[in-house]
Amino acid sequence: MPPLVRVKHLEKIYDVSGVKTPALRGVDLEVLPGEFTALAGPSGSGKSTLLHLIGGLDHPTSGEVWLSGKRVDQLARTELADLRLRHLGFIFQAYNLIPVLTALENAAFVLELRGVPRREREQRALLALETLGMAEFAARRPNQLSGGQQQRVAVARALAAEPAVILADEPTANLDRKTGEALIEYMKMLNQMQGITFVFSTHDPRLLAHVTRTVELEDGQVKSDSAQAQAQRRDGSSVTSVTF
Repeated sequence: MPPLVRVKHLEKIYDVSGVKTPALRGVDLEVLPGEFTALAGPSGSGKSTLLHLIGGLDHPTSGEVWLSGKRVDQLARTELADLRLRHLGFIFQAYNLIPVLTALENAAFVLELRGVPRREREQRALLALETLGMAEFAARRPNQLSGGQQQRVAVARALAAEPAVILADEPTANLDRKTGEALIEYMKMLNQMQGITFVFSTHDPRLLAHVTRTVELEDGQVKSDSAQAQAQRRDGSSVTSVTF
């Protein structure tokens, strides 16, 4: 089975006032369709940077980024926008809600861009809002919601679209225990029943307990990968840390 996501020799160096800071140092990673994968590691390890590069929100200093058979880092702007619309869902800590739209309209926005009929997109958006405990706030605009509530609307927008892969940066970080657990169960359901691939950046032990693969980053490199460790066990070989 070909990988849905593949990064090869990926490097990202930020230049701030002439000071070069490496965020990723030669990362190699493949994610197969249907995986439920977490990127773990301390703050500054490169987790969010890697998600941004996979999603085409930033450009690598060197290396390759592939998604659904297309090389993301070489796509024209219009091609990249279409790839995101059709294949990607984003759950990032910056909510990026549209101020003039209600919570329901924000949750249905990607579906509207895809041309999904109004009744269907509203039903799907409302189901996602209900799952996250936000149905009663469906008619409110972002400035009428708390930060945690806005995050739930942003999560609902990504989940309602049911893309091939969802990139989620600390999706449970600002949620209470009950809502966070409901979100994890909903994402698991979409993964198992509809085959949606998830790649998370997270510190949350609740989420880490449910993923099927954990890739640990440290100082911009892959320190360990549970999928490779499992493969080594199946082969009967010893398990060692993997650094690229």
